[in-house]
Amino acid sequence: MDAGRISEHGFLADGRSAALVDRAGAVNWWCPARFDGPSVFGRLLDDSAGHWSIRPEDDFTSERSYLEDTLVLRTVFTTRTGAVAVTDALALEPGARGHDIGLRSPRVLARVVEGLSGEVPMRVEYQPRFEYGRIRAYLTGSPDTIDAIAGGTRLSLRANVPMRCGEGTATGRFTARAGSTHHFTLGYAPTYDGGEPGLPDADQVVADAVAGWRSWAGLHEYQGWYRDQVRRSAIVVQGMTYQPSGGVVAAATTSLPEELGGDRNYDYRFVWVRDFSLTLQALWLAACPDEANRQFAWVSRAMGLIGDEPVPIMYGVEGERDLTEHRLDHLAGYADSRPVFVGNDAWRQRQTDVLGEILDAAWLMRYYLDPMSPEVGHLLHALADQAVLDWRRPDAGMWEARDAERHYLSSKVQCWTALDRAVRFGRRIGDDGDVARWAAARDEVRQEVLTRGWNERLGAYTGAFDSDNLDASVLIMPLVGFLPADDPRMRSTMDVVERHLSRGGLLRRWDTDPAGFVICSFWLVSCLAEAGELDRACRLFEQLAARVNDLGLYAEQIDQATGEQLGNFPQAFSHIGLINAAGRITDAAVRLGRAGRAAVPTGAATTEGTRG
Repeated sequence: MDAGRISEHGFLADGRSAALVDRAGAVNWWCPARFDGPSVFGRLLDDSAGHWSIRPEDDFTSERSYLEDTLVLRTVFTTRTGAVAVTDALALEPGARGHDIGLRSPRVLARVVEGLSGEVPMRVEYQPRFEYGRIRAYLTGSPDTIDAIAGGTRLSLRANVPMRCGEGTATGRFTARAGSTHHFTLGYAPTYDGGEPGLPDADQVVADAVAGWRSWAGLHEYQGWYRDQVRRSAIVVQGMTYQPSGGVVAAATTSLPEELGGDRNYDYRFVWVRDFSLTLQALWLAACPDEANRQFAWVSRAMGLIGDEPVPIMYGVEGERDLTEHRLDHLAGYADSRPVFVGNDAWRQRQTDVLGEILDAAWLMRYYLDPMSPEVGHLLHALADQAVLDWRRPDAGMWEARDAERHYLSSKVQCWTALDRAVRFGRRIGDDGDVARWAAARDEVRQEVLTRGWNERLGAYTGAFDSDNLDASVLIMPLVGFLPADDPRMRSTMDVVERHLSRGGLLRRWDTDPAGFVICSFWLVSCLAEAGELDRACRLFEQLAARVNDLGLYAEQIDQATGEQLGNFPQAFSHIGLINAAGRITDAAVRLGRAGRAAVPTGAATTEGTRG
């Protein structure tokens, strides 16, 4: 049995790493050391790269949901003989609550099987494969524990059901009866650090995870429109935060394809500066200012002292800069989509939009940056100076083109944003001469964008200077304040982009993009709200909100024809887009004197399973 569709998976997190569990009870992805570490279960990318399944022996249907305000997953399997629930959680530190969750997680995955009715024969298959499936570990068993040790990785599995060890695989069978409970705890530790994997009680892991996630959610009370969707997305973004540093990874996976069978398969388990400003806005709107503060502290530390060299556009979760890409040619790839990559060579690119992302984020946080430290002041000054020079240069753009650099309009607009926010900061980050220089460059950028970005024949701003190609990235223009959304040219651009790139509410980035890009679709929602078209914005928002999987999760893209989720999963950018669009709708409703609405109805999906 393979890993199934991308959207079949649920997302577990512990503040350091993530696991993906499918509807059939299989853990198909877990990198326990940290988000971007090697996997011990990698069946998402190759059938032979490891998994851990607990499922009924006979045919079944399954329904699942998160326990309220948590990332603890409960799946109910129903067969002709009864029903059984499997509850999955990555462990938080015992007793950790609020903003402390995830800081010292023990790297433990717990699974609790509860018999609900009748009798259900169950099967366990435990097949760890280390380093992305390269290494088959020796399995050694004792009465209730199985150890797997190879290379630098050690796993220990404790179960209160009989397990039989084979060559690299352990299996077990048991019967879940009404009222029975069976426990499984899997702990990770490096082989040579002197410690053994922790194996806490599975019930206690689940209870602590529930209490920890709910304590965090209880500190953040969003009061705007679409509360349920914003709350779920905020928890997902928090789950994708590497808590020791505060960096938010773009996604929990690597190399899930933008197009089935295609080769645009990249590693997204890193922290992009581009996401930074939008993440801050989302955390702000979702009433998470403490996380916003941590985010700004993280980017300041990661960047260090800025000179004349291009600003790094992405980092590892602890601020690493060298993210050199290499292929894992032994893996078949998801749905035979090759190559599979670890690392991402986009770290080498010049992407000048990041200058605006950081200064915009600083402006959002300006009251929390007062008094401003010398380090932050120097950083903002240096970034503004770079914008004065770099706006004239071509770059790889926000879509990270690997063929050639161009004069992308979104990059120019974000250079304008950097200079505009620097001028607003004024003497807090520079002297009068600096401010005058930044203001002059800002005005020059604006004029060039208005002149060379506009295509009279298309009636729209295009993706690059003097281009005929539409690009959804131009929708950021009203969102950063470059133009009002009801400006005639901007309004025309919104119409043209929607008409040519949208289908079923899903907006592609450009004409040949293979699928709708979720955050671009939410940018259109935000633009409509800013233009005062609240009803249209709400209709589109609700169309998009209905595109999540049954657990409220988005990948990066969605096929416009089939509705299939594509790309790395779950995708922080997509959830950030939802939160920010809901905030724009809320603001527009306040301006228009309209009452709010709380949620879009969603229902649990039911799926069919077959004998394993």
